[in-house]
Amino acid sequence: MKFTVGEIAQMLDGTIVGDDKITINSAAKIEEGRPGCISFLANSKYESYIYSTQSSAVIVSKDFVPKKEISSTLIYVDNAYTAFTILLEEYQKRIANDKSGVEQPSFLGENSSTGAGCYRGAFSYIGKNCTIGDGVKIYPHTYLGDNVTIGDYSVIHPGVRIYDDTIIGKNCIIFANTVIGSDGFGFAPQADGTYKTIPQLGNVVIEDDVSIGANSTIDCATMGSTIIRQGVKIDNLVQIAHNVEIGKNTVIAAQSGVSGSTTVGEQCIIAGQVGIVGHITIANNTKIGAQSGLGKSIKKEGLSLSGSPARDLNEHLRSMALVRKLPEMEERLKELESKRETSDVQERN
Repeated sequence: MKFTVGEIAQMLDGTIVGDDKITINSAAKIEEGRPGCISFLANSKYESYIYSTQSSAVIVSKDFVPKKEISSTLIYVDNAYTAFTILLEEYQKRIANDKSGVEQPSFLGENSSTGAGCYRGAFSYIGKNCTIGDGVKIYPHTYLGDNVTIGDYSVIHPGVRIYDDTIIGKNCIIFANTVIGSDGFGFAPQADGTYKTIPQLGNVVIEDDVSIGANSTIDCATMGSTIIRQGVKIDNLVQIAHNVEIGKNTVIAAQSGVSGSTTVGEQCIIAGQVGIVGHITIANNTKIGAQSGLGKSIKKEGLSLSGSPARDLNEHLRSMALVRKLPEMEERLKELESKRETSDVQERN
């Protein structure tokens, strides 16, 4: 990273209070800032650090009013957290653009094509009839099967495996060792107790602006497509089964799993270690808390759910509060039973 404060402010549509000619060469937490660094303040809990930080510049929201003198140059923006994210994205793009050309050994199959400015890392394999867009970065030890399409400026990190017929949109990021298009878990039980494998003949379609974390798996459809819609963000170690559809701008945290033929709506938030059964539908804007188990369709939009089985968040919290009181309630019950027994004995006498 090497920008002047003026360049950063222009990029973020911000207003500078201080020296616009300072050079920034790295980013840092506000509490760990050093000269040459840029930090941000988006949470009031960290405000005390802005008065002592050594960062050369700090991005702050327009409603921030200093309570005492600040040595750092300030860049005022509409939303400090969003602005800092935009800055990091720009930095990441510049790093990615440093990679170009073809490293050897690598393989490009028959009738496959790559666009302008592509990077193919060493030991990468691209099968037959693949179409790779402009500016795509394919890092070392990546495998692409036949008939794969990847849109412009997508990044495929090391060790990713992309099976035949997968379609990936523009500006996608797929992190290391993720597998896309492997067979879904399809087995038909037989009369003799064995299982017969059901061929998985479909593919995976990933739309634009999708991010998929490391070591995740997205299975191909039995027939048709497993679909990840535009803007979806998937964490590490997530399992998406065959014929699942994930709606636009939904986020899924680590170690969650979505079973086959389930449709997840748009703008949903699925926290870590959530398990979702197959063949259900989840409405738009649904929020599911960590370690929840969802076993039925959610038809009403905007619900917050938690627990296993998952239920309304407020109901779950009330239940948990009662659970914590169970030992006390047990003691009270024993006391009442003892008093009742004593009373019964007295009445008989």
